[in-house]
Amino acid sequence: MDGQTMGQRIKQRREELQISLTQLSEKAGVAKGYIWELENENSDKDVRPSADTVFKIAEALGTSAADLLGKKIQQTPTPDIPDTLRQFAEAQDLTEADVEMLARIEFRGEKPETKDDWQYIYESIRRTILGKGKKGEQA
Repeated sequence: MDGQTMGQRIKQRREELQISLTQLSEKAGVAKGYIWELENENSDKDVRPSADTVFKIAEALGTSAADLLGKKIQQTPTPDIPDTLRQFAEAQDLTEADVEMLARIEFRGEKPETKDDWQYIYESIRRTILGKGKKGEQA
């Protein structure tokens, strides 16, 4: 992507933030020597950090693991929100994430049309996820 290695990206971001190896180590909970090895890519050792380590370092640097790895993340465009869904969402005080999830729902190319349809879909998902409405239980 940009020709840099992950170690170079870590070092560049750390220097942009003006934090030392020690500070990054403490913030990420990763050994200072290990971060140094990543940044300097000691050719004597094959340093391959775990996903968890990359995530910790990225979080401590205020960036994403994808950025450190030099990968682009495909963003899913925000779906169009039908008026009936927006009305249902406002009445139920749903989060924007819930609204977007519902807006992506379709069956054989068709989407729910009325506020009652959206409520039925939302309640069905909520009950399924929360385990309510199963045999022998009362909703």
